[in-house]
Amino acid sequence: MSDLNQYDNPLIGRYASAEMSEVFSPQRKFGTWRRLWVALAEAEAELGLPVSRRQIDQLAAHVDDIDFAAAARYEKELRHDVMAHVHAYGDVCPDARPIIHLGATSCYVTDNSELMQMRDALRLVRDRLVRVIDRLARFAAQERDVACLGFTHMQPAQPTTVGKRACLWAHELALDLAEVEHRLASLKARGVKGTTGTQASFLELFGGDHEKVRRLDRLVCQKMGFDESYPVTGQTYSRKVDAQVVGALSGIGQSAHKMATDLRLLQHRKEVEEPFERSQIGSSAMAYKRNPMRSERMCSLARFVMSLTACADATAAVQWFERTLDDSACRRLVIPQAFLAIDAVLILYQNVAEGLVVYPRVIAANLAAELPFMATENILMAAVAAGGDRQDLHERIRRHSQAAGATVKQEGRPNDLLERLAKDEAFAAVDLKSALDPAAFVGRAPQQVDEFLAEVVEPIRKRYPDALRGSAEVSV
Repeated sequence: MSDLNQYDNPLIGRYASAEMSEVFSPQRKFGTWRRLWVALAEAEAELGLPVSRRQIDQLAAHVDDIDFAAAARYEKELRHDVMAHVHAYGDVCPDARPIIHLGATSCYVTDNSELMQMRDALRLVRDRLVRVIDRLARFAAQERDVACLGFTHMQPAQPTTVGKRACLWAHELALDLAEVEHRLASLKARGVKGTTGTQASFLELFGGDHEKVRRLDRLVCQKMGFDESYPVTGQTYSRKVDAQVVGALSGIGQSAHKMATDLRLLQHRKEVEEPFERSQIGSSAMAYKRNPMRSERMCSLARFVMSLTACADATAAVQWFERTLDDSACRRLVIPQAFLAIDAVLILYQNVAEGLVVYPRVIAANLAAELPFMATENILMAAVAAGGDRQDLHERIRRHSQAAGATVKQEGRPNDLLERLAKDEAFAAVDLKSALDPAAFVGRAPQQVDEFLAEVVEPIRKRYPDALRGSAEVSV
């Protein structure tokens, strides 16, 4: 029961995946610290420092069996988390104790491990983005021809198709994917840079041999899975990197928030709905309700991620000289939670995209209620082609349109513009029924769907075939 008397972060217990949570778990974090200490010892030995194979093997044998209680006792005494774990590691690796963390500063393990965590987390985000893009593309292909009202200024505008609108959503995610790919490609290690980034301690260890210090940095980076390290650092790598990564996550949040808002509005219009399970309850009081819970949660979590950019930006801005420690506490909160929340958003997004429900008859009815107004230009041209006077016809359409609009707004009756025009002898030669074919008003929307899927989505699918698999179960 003791756990129920403490705050439980809902990102862990309610929203995010176990995979993303594991990336930022204590076991992953401190296990990575130990792997970094092993990599440093190996590289130093390879470059001629007195580090034995026995010491390295002992370190490698105890990478994952972390005594967290011992580390906590050391930290309470020493008030230093890195040194606490150095001592706890040394307790189980007595032969290697003298060379653990040799020449390094705390940021060797903290910064490098965090960069590795962000790299792994970005890969998870990338794969989830690919899946959502794929699911939206499937939906777009299925609904490519379904004509619906377009909206500008939240007012009825020229028709589009349900499939084309889904492509708009997918395109924003494709832009986000490109940004995530860029962040992954440009992410580097901090490497072994020493206390203020000058590598002075390592230069001392190698007796002034600059080339060996450079080689040490490259070797450790390679052992960490990076091609290179940042060319210069202070005690830390630039916190601008964090701001850029959190900014990429915020971009995903913006795209998801936009789509979820669109869907909430469409559900209000009864045109398209998010999934609603058989036993799901929409309201504790109003039993008939079908609330867009998933979309609302997407908006909520996305808004949270977008708010975190302010903290990451400010942290990058206020780092004095080679570093200050006022970055530490907020980074422990911002970076993991930004990833956990975006992970949750994309799980919801995939779940919604896989279960979208379309109501074609409602869409058609809503379109039909507005289409006569939108068809007036085509009707005007047809009447002129039949021999009518353009200015006289324009005035007649204007009067009939205003009268029909008043009927709709003031009397609550259906749009009767078509009937009014049919009774006007000036339009007797016009086939009014064919003038209202919705397919005549959507332009190239269906073809744009085909082109977008072929030119944008298919290359993504081919780049990440393994990422296309996997479901997205909403836990609560």
